Amino acid sequence: MLQQLSSSDERFKTIVFKPGRNILIAEKTDRSSGTDSRNGAGKSSIIEILHFLLGMRGLTGSVLQKAALQPNRFTLLLDWSGIPDGLTASRSLNRRSRVGLEPNVAAGAALVQTTGEATVPEWVTVIGRDLFGFPDEHSGISARTLLGLYIRRVSQHGMDDAVKTFPTQSIAEATTNAAYLLGLDWRLAAGYQQLAGRESLRRKLKVATKDPAFGLIVGTVSELRGQVAATTVRVRHLEKQVAAFRVVPEYELLQGRADEIDARIRRTRAEDASDRRNLQDLQDALHDEREPQADYLRRAYQELGIALPDAVLRKYEDVQSFHESVLTNRRAYLEEEVGGTLARLHARQVEREQLGEEQSGLLRALHDGGALDAFTALQDQLSRARSELHTITIRFETAKQLEATQAEIKFERSRLQQEINRDLVEREQHIAEINILFQRFATALYGPGRDAYVDIAALDTSLRISPHIGGENSQGIGKMVIFCFDLTCAVLAHRGGRGPDFLVHDSHLFDGVDERQVAEALKLASEIAVEEGLQYIVTMNSDDLAKVEQYDDGLVSDVIEPRLTDAYEDGGLFGLHFE
Repeated sequence: MLQQLSSSDERFKTIVFKPGRNILIAEKTDRSSGTDSRNGAGKSSIIEILHFLLGMRGLTGSVLQKAALQPNRFTLLLDWSGIPDGLTASRSLNRRSRVGLEPNVAAGAALVQTTGEATVPEWVTVIGRDLFGFPDEHSGISARTLLGLYIRRVSQHGMDDAVKTFPTQSIAEATTNAAYLLGLDWRLAAGYQQLAGRESLRRKLKVATKDPAFGLIVGTVSELRGQVAATTVRVRHLEKQVAAFRVVPEYELLQGRADEIDARIRRTRAEDASDRRNLQDLQDALHDEREPQADYLRRAYQELGIALPDAVLRKYEDVQSFHESVLTNRRAYLEEEVGGTLARLHARQVEREQLGEEQSGLLRALHDGGALDAFTALQDQLSRARSELHTITIRFETAKQLEATQAEIKFERSRLQQEINRDLVEREQHIAEINILFQRFATALYGPGRDAYVDIAALDTSLRISPHIGGENSQGIGKMVIFCFDLTCAVLAHRGGRGPDFLVHDSHLFDGVDERQVAEALKLASEIAVEEGLQYIVTMNSDDLAKVEQYDDGLVSDVIEPRLTDAYEDGGLFGLHFE
């Protein structure tokens, strides 16, 4: 239940609520002039402030847009499950993105007893979880939409229809949320929203196909199916490469060393070729070396008849010794050169074998891994391929939705309609309970002579939830249909743990309603609040209350303080006048 509504502005008239029926009055003062109006007293402003504190985002059409109110920070104290002293929620108009919570029920379990702030979406999530008992997965229903049924906003035409809370709301969305409160299968009802989304997309795409560029942007299902398959294979291949890639920290150094070894091996082979040619020449020279002969010179002299003196012969012997010495030295030199060349060839062979082993190890390391920049480039390729796959997949899904025929959507609607019809048959007893409760409320207002029921049926486009009271073409009866329906939803939701224990009605709900029905409605609200442990809050003008007081003398006892007035400057809720 709601306990207290206050503001940081001392001029604001703090409102304290009580269990059961609460009547907030706007009175006409003795000094009021003909131009004063209780329409500015702040009765509907309470509705706006409550919505603001309970997660309302935009302020379009709300009195809270007024510049004079922007410094205000409003605070609501309300009962909360698991918190004996209640929960305090506060929110400033000039800092609307955050909601102060004490304790911070939006925090984790370990911090739930601390004071803190939450974002508006976080606060709305907690409202859905704790006030409306949402399951973890609750697509199709919204805490803010449901609050629109518990606290109807006249600024959003929330009293024009029993099920819808604003004119542009789709009937599929409205009935899904109402089904949740009434205890029907809201998940099946939410299926209509999904089909409506598909149908809307199909219509938009059909219009888009008239653009010649559309075919280039989207394409056909047959073309894109192949592209999706090919791109998927490429992505998987790249993913395997990335998973198997091993980064070598000193890849560049290893690569440089491998290149050095390769160059050295090439040089040794070139040097071997040169040494082998030199070796062949040395061996040939060594083989051709012979001792010089001096006998031919003696024979030559004899043939000429000249006898050589002994002295001359000794000189030839000396020459011959000299030549033998030269030959010996040359052979020694050639043999030394041959040995040196063979040694160099052998040393280079050993070096090549060692370099070959080192090179083999380097090549294995380089083959098994790669440099960090190579790995980064591979990851970049994978990222681009994934992005391309995502884009093509979206185009593929878009093309499939475009090519989905109206007959397919119609088939889905028919299947959903049949499934909901079967569910309604299974819930026949519960639907009877809904109608019995609604009929009880309508009978309390109009007696047993009028038909009163809630029409619940599966249509091809939505679940129909339509409350009726005989003679509802009258404006007043139409408003009482909303009253009875709201009370029915509040009672059933509270019994099932699917809704809070308060219901708030603005005085505009009773516009055009006969004073006797207003009296009966207020009496009924009081009785049901006591029976069900609920809190009913209603705003009224004092003269309207005076008209119905003759039918219920207990009304005055439920009028709460403060009493708002039509005094121009300070009589209203905010205690100030603004244009």
